[in-house]
Amino acid sequence: MMTSVDTDLIRVLADPLRLRIVTLLARETLCTTHLVEETGARQTNLSNHLRVLREAGVVETEPCGRYTYYKVRPDVIASLAGQFADLAESARNAADNKRACP
Repeated sequence: MMTSVDTDLIRVLADPLRLRIVTLLARETLCTTHLVEETGARQTNLSNHLRVLREAGVVETEPCGRYTYYKVRPDVIASLAGQFADLAESARNAADNKRACP
């Protein structure tokens, strides 16, 4: 069984600041101001990372007055986790498979 993992999503989450943002948002819904305080990143830099996460479908927005709140889409994270679980299962099943050298 060939297992593939969403490499685009992995690239999005490979950035340390984006992964930190997702980790924070997995705990609670936050606005940009909160994320600036928590990460120490500049607001413009943070906004660019949030845009990438939104476009990748990892986070969604919730307008609240003049603020925009962000929250993680757990289904996207669960899907990626499932892909890695399938990959791990494939590796377990193939542990004794060894292709002979020519």
